[in-house]
Amino acid sequence: MFEKSIEAYEEACQVIPGGVDSPVRAFKSVGGTPPFIEKGEGAYLVDVDGNKYLDFVQSWGPLIFGHCDEEIEEAVIETVKKGLSFGAPTILETELASEIVEMYENIDKVRFVSSGTEATMSAIRLARGVTGRNDIVKFEGCYHGHSDSLLVQAGSGMATFGSPSSPGVPADLTKHTLLCEYNNIESLRKCFEQSSDIACIIIEPIAGNMGLVPASEEFLIECRALCDKHGALLIFDEVMTGFRASLTGASGIVEPDADIITFGKVIGAGMPVGAFAASKEIMGHLSPDGAVYQAGTLSGNPVAMAAGLTSLRKLKSIPNLHTELNRKAVKLVEGLKEVASKNNIGLQVDTRGSMFGFFFADKMPRNFKEVSALCDFERFGKFHHEMIKKGFYFACSQYEAGFISTVMSDSMIDECIAAADEVMQNL
Repeated sequence: MFEKSIEAYEEACQVIPGGVDSPVRAFKSVGGTPPFIEKGEGAYLVDVDGNKYLDFVQSWGPLIFGHCDEEIEEAVIETVKKGLSFGAPTILETELASEIVEMYENIDKVRFVSSGTEATMSAIRLARGVTGRNDIVKFEGCYHGHSDSLLVQAGSGMATFGSPSSPGVPADLTKHTLLCEYNNIESLRKCFEQSSDIACIIIEPIAGNMGLVPASEEFLIECRALCDKHGALLIFDEVMTGFRASLTGASGIVEPDADIITFGKVIGAGMPVGAFAASKEIMGHLSPDGAVYQAGTLSGNPVAMAAGLTSLRKLKSIPNLHTELNRKAVKLVEGLKEVASKNNIGLQVDTRGSMFGFFFADKMPRNFKEVSALCDFERFGKFHHEMIKKGFYFACSQYEAGFISTVMSDSMIDECIAAADEVMQNL
C-alpha cells in the first residue's frame, strides 16, 4: 500500500537531512513513513503508490481553491511563457500590492519577499529601525519562521529573556527576545516592566502553530494598549491567517489594528511568496526610501505575483466565500466531536473562517503549555495513522491547524466523519 513511498523516503534520507526539506513532514510526531506525493487533484492528493487522500493540509494553507485551480494554473503558465524572473520590477507587483492595500484601512504600502520567515524577519527589523530599540516580545507557541532571533525556547512561567532553542543560534542574537505566555496578560505586562527597550510585539492573533488557538479579544486589546503606552509597534503575523480566517484575515475579525502585518500562503496560491505591509509613515523607513535595509533577488517574482493576484481577485469576487468555508469547517469539527463523544473520547474543536483545529483533550487549551499538558499526543498519532489508511490527510502534528478548500463538498466531509467514527471506536 505504501511500498513506493517507503522506498522514496529511504532514498531521500541518503541525500536530504531526515529525508525532508521541512522537519514536520518527516512524520516523527505521529510515526510511520510520510507519503510521497505525485500530484494534487482538486480536494485530493495522490501519492506515488496511487493512494488518494482528501487533503486537509492544503500545502499548509495557501491552496484555498484546492489543487490545480484552472484560473491560477492558467495565470502561472501564461506568465512563465514570458520569463521566470527578471531582477527588475513588473506591473504584476504593483497590481498585487494594490489589491492588498485596497482591503486594509491601516495599510498603505507592501513589500514582497519570498517566504513567511523573510516577511517576519524583515518586519521586526523595520520595527527596530522605526523605534530605535532592540528588544522584541514574542509568545511561546507562536511560530514566526526560523530566523535566529525568533528561535527561542520557553521561559519558566512569566516573561523571561529567551535563550536559543536550536544549536547554531548564538545567545547574543536571542538576548533581545522577551518571551511571554500566550493569552496571559500578566506575563505580557511583566515584559514591559523588565525592559524599556521594546521595539515591538509580534503575535499570531490566531495561532496556528500550537494547533488552532485564537488570542482572546481582551489579550489583543492589551497588546495594543501596551504598545501605545510604551511607544512600541504591534506586528500581526498573518502569514497563515491572512485571507484564510476572513477576507482580511484575523485583522477582519479582531478589534485592534496592527502597525505592521505580515502575509504569505494565500497571496502566493502555492508559490513561495511572503510580504509585510504598514502605513506609508512606517514603510518610509524602508530602503530605498529610508535607512532600514531589506532586499531579495526573487522578491516580487512575476510567476508568484501572477498566482497570488489571481487568487486574491478570485477571493474578492465570490460572495460569502468565507462564510461558506467556515460552515464546512464547523460541519467537519462538530462531526468529529460528535463521534468522539459517542466513543467516550474528549475532543476540543474550534474554527476561524476556513481554518480548523481539534485537540484530543478534555479541556480547550489556551496556550502552548496547556496544549502540551492537556492533549493526548499518542491518541492523535494513532488517529492520524489510521485516517491516512482510510484516505484522509490531516496535518501530521497536533500542533498544526487544518484547512478547508472551496472544492471540498459536504459529502466529502461526511465521508471523513464516518471514517473517523470507525477509527475512534478503536482509539
